[in-house]
Amino acid sequence: VMRVGNIIFAGGFFVFGQINSVAGFYAAFMIMAIGASLSGFLSITTAIVNWFDEKRSMAMGIALLGTAVGGLLLPLVVLGLEAWGWRAMANISGAIILIVGLPFVQLIRHKPEQYGMLPDGRQPDTTPAIEGAPAPPEPPASFTARDAMRTRAFWFISLSHTASVLVVSVVMVHFVAYATTTLGYSLKAAAGMVTLQTVTNLIGRPLGGWVADRTSSRLVTAVAMLGHAVALLLLAYAQHPWMVVAFALLNGLAWGARVPVVVSMRAEYFGSKAFGSIMGVSSLVVTFGGVIAPIAAAWAYDATNSYTASFTILAVLAGLGSLFLVFLPKPTKAPRSASVAAH
Repeated sequence: VMRVGNIIFAGGFFVFGQINSVAGFYAAFMIMAIGASLSGFLSITTAIVNWFDEKRSMAMGIALLGTAVGGLLLPLVVLGLEAWGWRAMANISGAIILIVGLPFVQLIRHKPEQYGMLPDGRQPDTTPAIEGAPAPPEPPASFTARDAMRTRAFWFISLSHTASVLVVSVVMVHFVAYATTTLGYSLKAAAGMVTLQTVTNLIGRPLGGWVADRTSSRLVTAVAMLGHAVALLLLAYAQHPWMVVAFALLNGLAWGARVPVVVSMRAEYFGSKAFGSIMGVSSLVVTFGGVIAPIAAAWAYDATNSYTASFTILAVLAGLGSLFLVFLPKPTKAPRSASVAAH
């Protein structure tokens, strides 16, 4: 799937480099979106869940560093756009995906069981069974997507994740405009805050995974959501430069720590066998919020000439997301249909 996705993704950039109409733009965008979906987040996280049990959150944090590193490469993209133009950069991007991405995809394997292995590098136990000895414990049954959707835990996790995506999507779209128009920052200073947030995001990903593997994924994600809430309040009511710096540090760290943990939490709560389906259904809710939130914030700014109300509402929603996780019920037993499917 990832191999096909990479080829489609690269093809989308090549098509984009040749467009000369609005219809061509939409066609290229759709091709890139399909390729990114097949080769990106969901495929990678599903493979990580299949291969790791004991240190899953840490593995997820390391694997998802790439998306944060991409933000640091943005200045190079800008330099390329200025030097060669957007058509050339589109073709260069497609070539990089094929030359760099495609070979790495060949190294990825879907499930360890397909290669005679078990998660975490364990080997199957081939020791002959001793008569009268207790049977080894069976692995916990996994939920199907349908059974997971019938639990409160699924919706609590999905709604909390949605609240966090509302925060990051609005910040990504509107922060520079807010910093330059409302706070009076120069474009360079605003870009510096974005870079600072990206750096702490990078630090937070493996750090959040490491802490979650040793404590509680629920606790780490709840604290990260609270961090988002505090960061948004600092930004909404910023009166001093230190408040904006604190926002960038805290929001970036919360963002980084939350991303790998909230993903691996679904496998922890519902098992790994149907993780891709469960994550896909949950992502429908999350993605909808991520698309709507920046538009709603723009409407609010046009109506009030201020981002304060939008940022405050987002902070409240992030706080509610933290509460969802504090009271998150963990399913104690997979439904019968899931248990049968697991065997």
